[in-house]
Amino acid sequence: MKLASLTALVAAIEEGSLRGAARRLNISQPALTKMLRALEVELSATLLIRTSKGVKPTEQGKALHARALTVTRELKLATDEISQLSGNMSGELTIGAVPLAVMLIIPETLRTFCRAFPNIRIKVTEELYIAQLQRLRKGEVDVAVGGIPDDLPKGEFTIEPLMTTTMVVVARKGHPLAQAKSLHELEGASWVYTGANSDSGYVKALFETNGMPAPKVGAIVNSTLSLLSIVASGDVLGLMPQQIAIHPTTAQFISVVPIAEKGLDLTVGAIIRSDSVVSPAIRHLITHMHRAAQ
Repeated sequence: MKLASLTALVAAIEEGSLRGAARRLNISQPALTKMLRALEVELSATLLIRTSKGVKPTEQGKALHARALTVTRELKLATDEISQLSGNMSGELTIGAVPLAVMLIIPETLRTFCRAFPNIRIKVTEELYIAQLQRLRKGEVDVAVGGIPDDLPKGEFTIEPLMTTTMVVVARKGHPLAQAKSLHELEGASWVYTGANSDSGYVKALFETNGMPAPKVGAIVNSTLSLLSIVASGDVLGLMPQQIAIHPTTAQFISVVPIAEKGLDLTVGAIIRSDSVVSPAIRHLITHMHRAAQ
């Protein structure tokens, strides 16, 4: 199985047409078709279905496409690493970061890192913890930056703690419960949960830490922007990193509820796969993250 054939398959599936794939790879369409046909013969399987609108993958094609992405990415990473070990700091890194990190760590990291290594391209994607780990497992991001939960699988990831924060209770300005003094006053309210469902997340953890059942779910969101929008315009409560809650931009719309109970402590760190090769670029990137966090 040739790498060029796998690259051709990836291009055909992602472009949705042989013409688009050939143009992307800068080869003729007959040459592309020949490579794809040879791949199908080698595997004794149909990988693409030709239609009047282009091409789409079969189940076999989808399976090979997923593996091919990993192969081509690992080869690209190996090429970048060899170049970096030879003193040529170039290549590309992808960071998956939670909103807190995007606000407080990533800007300063990029300022200093990109100044030191201008030939390394940085891509930043903002997403919550669950999505980060899924993409990290697939090799779609090189470093994830987010809260370190207690249930993080042991041995699967390597963690570099960067900073600590406290998740505090927030409500819209003028909310009837905005001046509540205890968590018990808030147990009957509706809350915004962040994550995939209400079975996990910071709200449930806060209440369980204080010996109370999880409160009513008012909404489930997967971004801090959604959380802020819903809390700022409704009667639901939420949990938010203190640094974001008191930021001048945010504090115009929400208030930190002054309950007696301590907020939920959270360590924010850089996470990489334990089985991945840590390139010089990644080591330097994490060093700059430490400086930014401080």
